[in-house]
Amino acid sequence: MQSADPEHFFETDASQASRQRKAAKSGNKNGDPVSLKSKILAAVSDPASPLSSVFVAESAGYVRRINLESSVTKTTYGGPKAPVTCIAIGGQGNGTIFAGSWDKDIWSWNIDSESPGRRFRGHSDFVKAVLCAKVSGKDILISGGADKKILVWDIETGRRLHTLQDPTTTMLAVQHLAVDPVLSTADSVVIASASSDPHIRRWKITVEGYEQLPESFHDRPDAERLTVQEHETSIYRLVFDDTSDDADLWTASADGTAKCLARSRNFVTEDSFEHGDYVRAVAVTDHWVITAGRDEDVKVWDRSSGVLYATLVGHYEEITDLVMLRGADGVGHKVCSVSIDGTVRTWPLAKPELDEVVIKIKEASKPKEEKEEEKHGGMLTAEEEAELADLMDDDDD
Repeated sequence: MQSADPEHFFETDASQASRQRKAAKSGNKNGDPVSLKSKILAAVSDPASPLSSVFVAESAGYVRRINLESSVTKTTYGGPKAPVTCIAIGGQGNGTIFAGSWDKDIWSWNIDSESPGRRFRGHSDFVKAVLCAKVSGKDILISGGADKKILVWDIETGRRLHTLQDPTTTMLAVQHLAVDPVLSTADSVVIASASSDPHIRRWKITVEGYEQLPESFHDRPDAERLTVQEHETSIYRLVFDDTSDDADLWTASADGTAKCLARSRNFVTEDSFEHGDYVRAVAVTDHWVITAGRDEDVKVWDRSSGVLYATLVGHYEEITDLVMLRGADGVGHKVCSVSIDGTVRTWPLAKPELDEVVIKIKEASKPKEEKEEEKHGGMLTAEEEAELADLMDDDDD
């Protein structure tokens, strides 16, 4: 039988060191990990239990509903034979979960009955982003793909309503979509789209049509720009801040930064956080900015000062998404991180609990010898006590 053990094959020193590091790190229990059998590529909050449950998308082709308190998978939705890359909840009564896949389709299931629903077919490459909204009383699905297109669907009929493409600035693979809560109305939804190019585009969508919204420059109100460009390269995540009336736009980019683009200044950078390496996700509260990405760490920043407050070590592969876990008051009490390592981890955001977690992580990372030394608190052993007593006796003589 042919071996699958990587130690039986040629490896570079760097590959071997990386594998050994990950193996040593994989056993940690930081963040109370829930372990799944395949890579986790995306996650969203469960609207029925926003503080204790999430839906996750797996590379094995499944969507799972996970109770974070019991670490139990409550429901598994299957069908795709290719990785599921993105998920969204919507439809009538928010009763349907939608999942974009590498097979170019968008799958759907009734959340409660688990029965499969309509498959939306129209993309010519991987589906990378999905979003649900309501326009003029009609539930719509918006999807973005590696085919550089944004498609708008009527959820009830499955009919494609619109195909959005930038006519002036080349739009690469769509990475993420977000609803603008300030500009959206009952008859139109305004979304922002991020892609593998450094441009953020804004679109106004109605049942009858769509338009790309231009933006002016803060210091040159007469000049027009069709895209918002505040990053150097790909943008992976867009989040409108729901903790303030302005609802500024937060971004996460492959250039290693997460940024706050101020609405009052026509979406130019107001704050920038240097996470380092690719930043895959960003989440915000009124006190914290949380970033995560390829370096495997969840970083918590003091929002007012911009200073890094805590580094939460637990994942041993790239982190792919963050989900804010909210209480009945709508406030984010915890944040959930998911990773290619197949784990879902939960981190507290209340300062005393967060400080406690940081202390535990630091203690767990100390070498065994150092822990033993601290355990004894510098106390002498019985043998050392006897030797000291002898020395003291000699001094008295």
